[in-house]
Amino acid sequence: MDDGASGREAQAVRTGRLDALAPGQAIPFAGDRVAYVTPGLAAAFRPGDRLAVVQDTGDLLHIPAREHAAAEAAVGRAVGAFARMGEVDDAAVTAFFDTFARRLEDDAVWARIATANAADVEGARARGRSTTRLIASDAMRADMVAGLRAWRDAEPPRGRVIETVAHDGWTVEQVTAPLGAVGFVFEGRPNVFADATGVIRAGNTVVFRIGSDALGTARAIVAEALDPAIAEAGLPDGAAVLVDSAAHAAGWAMFADSRLSLAVARGSGPAVAQLGAIARQAGTPVSLHGTGGAWMVADASAAAERFHAAVFHSLDRKVCNTLNVCCVVRERADELIAVFLEALERAGERRRGVKLHVAEADWDRLPERWRTARTTVVRAEGPVEEALAEPLADADLGREWEWEETPEVTLKVVADVAEAVALFNRLSPRFAATLISQDSDAHARFYATVDAPFVGDGFTRWVDGQYALNKPELGLSNWEHGRLFARGGVLAGDGVFTVRARVRQSDLDLDRGGAATPPRNR
Repeated sequence: MDDGASGREAQAVRTGRLDALAPGQAIPFAGDRVAYVTPGLAAAFRPGDRLAVVQDTGDLLHIPAREHAAAEAAVGRAVGAFARMGEVDDAAVTAFFDTFARRLEDDAVWARIATANAADVEGARARGRSTTRLIASDAMRADMVAGLRAWRDAEPPRGRVIETVAHDGWTVEQVTAPLGAVGFVFEGRPNVFADATGVIRAGNTVVFRIGSDALGTARAIVAEALDPAIAEAGLPDGAAVLVDSAAHAAGWAMFADSRLSLAVARGSGPAVAQLGAIARQAGTPVSLHGTGGAWMVADASAAAERFHAAVFHSLDRKVCNTLNVCCVVRERADELIAVFLEALERAGERRRGVKLHVAEADWDRLPERWRTARTTVVRAEGPVEEALAEPLADADLGREWEWEETPEVTLKVVADVAEAVALFNRLSPRFAATLISQDSDAHARFYATVDAPFVGDGFTRWVDGQYALNKPELGLSNWEHGRLFARGGVLAGDGVFTVRARVRQSDLDLDRGGAATPPRNR
């Protein structure tokens, strides 16, 4: 059939609205595959609901009408506010961050937020959920205030001329400009909720959904600090909007909204990958960080003291940049394993014990007490008695250990640094890598060959926008899905922008065809 006939046939296709699903109904995806509707999905689907089909996996995501409406309204408010942000000067944006920070510092305001947070924490514990990052501690409060003040004091990025091209009789300027409404979905961490407002510094607006565990805390922050700061500074209503829903479907609906200019997701690996796929299908650029865990490699020249310190200081708490896999070279395995185990035990003393996983081929290198001892590991559901050490297949080296109070890490013996790099590049999420070595040439080879956005020579916990770059981060990106175009792995508020071109013409006779300006008729 010729192209003309194909076109006529496509135009003749009838469309309608999906009001119901049937058990076993085939739903096409990825061009040549089908997913089948389950009885549960069919029974739950109602007229007005939406079905999102993830083209990467065939996941069928049910978005009830109420969740779609909540997300659609929130994104609409943020988009509407962005249309008015061009009339808001940078002094008003500065005042917003200052007022937001001052309200969080107000003890009466914070007491009401803390009460909401205590209820969230209690509810999460009752459901057997992790509360490690949920508790709104004094330290978290201080970090939130510091981050907001960092944006208050930051140089306004919008309107910055990044390049000027001069021509005879005219010039062209490349100027930074706001991007639009930015969508965030993130786990139950109240401090991230404040960090996300950093995009306002560049003239953007933000709409976010927080994990259900922290929704009560988020509501309190909005009512007690965020909304009052927006109003007092004179920012447009909707400059920062919370999607007030505990349902995952609200996040799916938000990321499926093509009005977003950028979608940022933080949380667990599968959930983040799914959200990213939804946003990409809508044509929205994404910034994802779903899988973390840093790798450390100690080579034949590694100084024992430096290695010990790097391991110890990389296990103070569980976040994305915590040491997850440690590789030591075979040439010094006996000595370096002993140093590693001592540092691991010291780390456990300031937490609540340790848990070790060892590559199966290296199991016999452990001292007998490590191979036979039992220990108590603090899991999300509570303390659990387990083996102190367990063998692990090489294929599982990329697994991130999401520990609560008990540091958990993997040990692997490698022939050389090149093998460690190959394992990292093949099995890890390609996030953070560090080499402990006294050899400058080894560091140069390591940096050139390891496929990671964050590379170091000591402890791994430096990978953090605010700690390393003095910029509150909106998200960290690994290279699990490939390198990022024209940006680094730290996404900060002043990095969310577009570039506009502006011309200034002084020669009135500019003409691409070479003609002169004709005389005016008088």
